[in-house]
Amino acid sequence: MPRTILHLDLDAFFCSVEETQNPDLRGKPFAVGGKPDERGVVASCSYAARALGVRSAMPMSRAIQLCRNLIIVPGRHILYGEYSEKVMSKLRDLTPLVEQISIDEAFLDISEMSEPVTRIALNLQAGIKNELHLSSSIGIASNKLVAKIATEVGKKSSKKKNEPPFGLTIVPAGEEAKFLNPLPADMLWGVGPKTSARLTELGIHIIGDIARWPENELVSLFGENGRDLWRHAQGIDNRPVVTESETKSISQENTFNVDVRDEKALEKTLREQAREVARQLRKNDLAGKTVKLKIRWSDFTTLTRQITLPTSTDNEDEVFHTAVRLMKTVRKPNQAVRLIGVGVSGIGAPVRQLSLWDAGSEKSRKLQEVMDALQEKYGKDVIHKGE
Repeated sequence: MPRTILHLDLDAFFCSVEETQNPDLRGKPFAVGGKPDERGVVASCSYAARALGVRSAMPMSRAIQLCRNLIIVPGRHILYGEYSEKVMSKLRDLTPLVEQISIDEAFLDISEMSEPVTRIALNLQAGIKNELHLSSSIGIASNKLVAKIATEVGKKSSKKKNEPPFGLTIVPAGEEAKFLNPLPADMLWGVGPKTSARLTELGIHIIGDIARWPENELVSLFGENGRDLWRHAQGIDNRPVVTESETKSISQENTFNVDVRDEKALEKTLREQAREVARQLRKNDLAGKTVKLKIRWSDFTTLTRQITLPTSTDNEDEVFHTAVRLMKTVRKPNQAVRLIGVGVSGIGAPVRQLSLWDAGSEKSRKLQEVMDALQEKYGKDVIHKGE
């Protein structure tokens, strides 16, 4: 029996979340990102801004040139993470077969669900809209590849202006190749800029052109990637929806809009990052032995340093103090920092062997667990430890 895979993508996710916090932004051209005079980049932009040529990953200075009245909103990534968790929770209420692939995207295997797929999709979109005030687009097909492309087609073919597309595209089983045939070749997974340029040289412009080339010739031209190109152009993709993957590391990093020289400001950022890394470890009942610091100077030179601890940790203070120690081994006084990040690896289940002398650390861990529970229920800003 063919599978039924649903791909959901939240429309202009960062902007949609900002509109929930400030309804006055609705219908206006605005972008989430950094300031134009501080190397800012567009992280997300509203559909009113897109209509004027503004795009994600564009320098904010260029976006302002295209749209003089563009409203710039600083990013709030902890808030976006909270909304993402709420959406993913709704998806898992529908089926446990959910694979989250980014903060605003997921695949669902709905093969065993008895309801008509159109009703499932419309109910899901309506639930996310009514409860969280977020718009989403959905693609449904027999595999992940075609479902994701179906979502993209739905977004691009929307006739709506200055508002989210709210797309829904369903590709019936057996019609995968027919659906893909007229689409541009660069919509296919595995076709990056270099491959796209080479395909154009060969006279290949649409996915159907790839499907009609002999498989062995594509392999001779592109190696094993050529075999994948041919299979994907036929609409073939047998990968399952993966509900869980082994966590190898958890990390946080920040790129500053303006290079930072102040050591206290850097330590404040490390503290916030260590807090979030430790929270994610505890939430997943994990701990790690290796703390890693990533730091980038003004000239884009990037260093990483790490320390392996005697025992695994999920403790914010331990991660923070280790990261600060690492920073002090590589950074000269007043040296400007463009990016800084903290990560924990060597991850596994926490081992807690409490001795008489460990009572203080055990109290600290229990306090953090209480804080985690409060922040989970009321938001991350409801309580923090005193510095």
